[in-house]
Amino acid sequence: MTRARWGGTVHLVNDASNPSSASPKVTARGVSKRFDTTAGEVIALERFDLEVAQGEVVCIVGPSGCGKSTFLRILAGLDTASGGELTVRRDNPDKPENAVVFQEYAIFPWKTVRENVAFGLRMRGVPRAERDATAAHWIERVGLARFAGAYPAQLSGGMKQRVAIARALAYDADLLLMDEPLGALDAQTRLTLQEELLRLWSETGKTVVYVTHGLEEAVLLADRVVVMTAHPGRVKTILDVPLPRPRSIETTTTPEFAALTGELWHALRDEVARAQGYEVPA
Repeated sequence: MTRARWGGTVHLVNDASNPSSASPKVTARGVSKRFDTTAGEVIALERFDLEVAQGEVVCIVGPSGCGKSTFLRILAGLDTASGGELTVRRDNPDKPENAVVFQEYAIFPWKTVRENVAFGLRMRGVPRAERDATAAHWIERVGLARFAGAYPAQLSGGMKQRVAIARALAYDADLLLMDEPLGALDAQTRLTLQEELLRLWSETGKTVVYVTHGLEEAVLLADRVVVMTAHPGRVKTILDVPLPRPRSIETTTTPEFAALTGELWHALRDEVARAQGYEVPA
């Protein structure tokens, strides 16, 4: 499948011919994104390069407005790029390409928890008995079994986000894309769901690309952290996170975690200053 806009081209390649291939799950080469505005052209992404391995968790951090979410939307197929090449390897053509979890919950207020979680399966034509069983499994895994018949208006913010995460996992896509999924939650709920995500990812082995503003969250969750420059967004550096798995909130109390978080802030600090209009010493 090929998508093009403003003269640039992004290719999404489905390659199920060699499931044991060591090629990356995601490969971005020179991906760019331009917007036409009343004030002229705005470059959101410029020459963005990234590889994500099968089963890897990659977090993307950067200043506000640097293009993090723009790249995720392009990767999800929700937006087009102006140039570059983006390849997504699919090992199983029977599975969806990706599932997305947004910050704003994005669940249907007129559907119950059970109906929301099963919605993607219904759209895929999965038989009712199978999709109900799958939905029940993931609702239980995220701790909402008692609320399967409840509507979103009856749920807290953290519970709504559990529904969104359960729906994405039930959809069983090759690639899980998460855009600030915990950003709107209170601190205690965010910590709880961070541990929940660590557990679920260890069970599923999903490939995850996760956008966040939280440096500690990135270090806790990721195998690698991509640091983006201020606008226009490029990859400034990529930080390996060699902390052993399984991890938990207790991991954040270790000297190794503190050192990695400090290293991440050191890489990001100048970009935040530039984004806020401060002069950065040469």
